[in-house]
Amino acid sequence: MIIHKAILHIFDFNTNMCILSQKELDFGSDIVYEYVDKRIMRILNDPGQKTGVFYATSSFQSLVQQLAGKAMEFGEFAATAGKELYQILAQCDVSESIDFLAVDFQNDNDAHCIGLLLLDNKTAYTHQILDDGGMVCNQLIKHQAILPGVSQKAEAYAIINLQDFSIHFVDTKRQLNGEPVYVLPDRLLQCTSVISGREAVKIVSTIAAKVAQEHGASPVEALSKTKNYLTENAETADTFSPQHLGADVFAHSSVMQQEFEAQVQEAQLPAAIAVQKDFVQKAGRSHKIKTDTGIEIIFPSEYVENTDYIQFINNPDGTISIELKNIGKIVNK
Repeated sequence: MIIHKAILHIFDFNTNMCILSQKELDFGSDIVYEYVDKRIMRILNDPGQKTGVFYATSSFQSLVQQLAGKAMEFGEFAATAGKELYQILAQCDVSESIDFLAVDFQNDNDAHCIGLLLLDNKTAYTHQILDDGGMVCNQLIKHQAILPGVSQKAEAYAIINLQDFSIHFVDTKRQLNGEPVYVLPDRLLQCTSVISGREAVKIVSTIAAKVAQEHGASPVEALSKTKNYLTENAETADTFSPQHLGADVFAHSSVMQQEFEAQVQEAQLPAAIAVQKDFVQKAGRSHKIKTDTGIEIIFPSEYVENTDYIQFINNPDGTISIELKNIGKIVNK
C-alpha cells in the first residue's frame, strides 16, 4: 500500500465551526504518516465492512468521477466532501465533534482509492508539568479532542475505488430528525448496502445450528461443519454461497437442506457473499462449546467428525455425554 496524500478537517459542533484545512498533512513527520498508514491498513483488513455501489442518482458519484478523471484536485474534493458531510451531521439530533480524514492511496492490488474516515473526538486525561515558584508540579488535565488510537476500531469510514467505483464502508446509526440513519451510505455517498462477510457468517452459523436443533440433529456438529466449509472454501475463493454451504453441512438430509435454504432466503442473504480469507481461517480454526454444567471445551473444528478424538453421545435420558479420546498429555492452563 502507498499513501499519496491526506488532509484533516475539523467538525467542531461545540462552536458550530467547520474548520477546513487548506494544506495537506505533512508526511515529513514519521508520526503523521504512521498514524494514517496504520488506520488505513486496519480498515482494509476489516471483515465487518459492507459493500455497495452508487445509485444512478447519487450526486456524490459525480464528485468522485471528477476526481478520478483529474478534473478536480484532491484538496478541492476533500473540502467539498467535508462541507457536505458537515451539513449532514449538523442536522443530527445529537452532533458530536469529529475529525474528518480524507486519504488518497494505492491499495495492495495497485488500485487508486480514496478513504473517508470519521474520527470521533474522545475526552481523555493526561499529565502536565508546571513550574510553581521554582518547584516542579505535575498536574492532571482533561483534553477534549483526543483522536482514536491506531489500534482502535474505526466506527465510520468509506473506501472508494476510483477505478471501478466500488465502495467498502462501515457506519453507525445516528438520529436525524428522530429517524435512525446511516449517514455515509444513505446521505453522503447515496449507495447500496450489502451485508458484510462477518455478519453473513454469523447469520448462516445461527441458521445451521437452529435447523439442526429443530430436526433433532447436533447443533455442535452443524456449526463445526459450517466452519469447515467456510475455511476450505476460502482457500480457493473470496466469496461463498450460503446455498452451497447448506447443501454441504446437511448433505445427509434433503429436508434439512430445504429448511436451511428457506431460512437463508428469509434472511435475504445474497447468492454470493464476499468474505476475507484471514477472518474465515481465524474464526473457523477452532470451536468452543459450554455445557449447562459450566464445563467449557475448545477443539479443532475438523475433529467434530473424527470420533478418534472427540465423540458426542446422545443418552437415553436425553442428556449428552462427550468423550475425549487418544489424549497423550494434559496441560493445566
